[in-house]
Amino acid sequence: MTLDAAGSSARSAGAAAPVRSRRGVLPALGLDIVLVIAFAAIGRASHDSDVWTGLWQTAWPFLTALGLGRLVTRAWRAPMAPVRSGLGIWAVTVAGGMLLRAASGQGTAVAFIVVAAATLFVALVGWRLIAAGVRRVRRR
Repeated sequence: MTLDAAGSSARSAGAAAPVRSRRGVLPALGLDIVLVIAFAAIGRASHDSDVWTGLWQTAWPFLTALGLGRLVTRAWRAPMAPVRSGLGIWAVTVAGGMLLRAASGQGTAVAFIVVAAATLFVALVGWRLIAAGVRRVRRR
């Protein structure tokens, strides 16, 4: 911390973000993981597949890409931000998940890509939008 001309404390350019903005890192990570697993489970169930037997096979590409998306966006800095974190996490999760599915011999039909992109958008960005709306209402 440094003091500005008025004597107020100000963060230097290299200082870490305030702890307040990092609240929710673990809950956000946990919710993202649960939602990706739910996406995979619902997809398996909708195709009359045994949900539990093949759940890991369906989920791992998206979970791996989710982890990468959180790293790329540095989601720990603003874990609940819909645009800064949510959109990037979503984009990397969909694109990376599809690439990993293709590389592992799993299907990537166009219809599946569209449904996965829409569903994961609602899941990964949607909860962040709702949380942002709730925070705005509470501030009033």
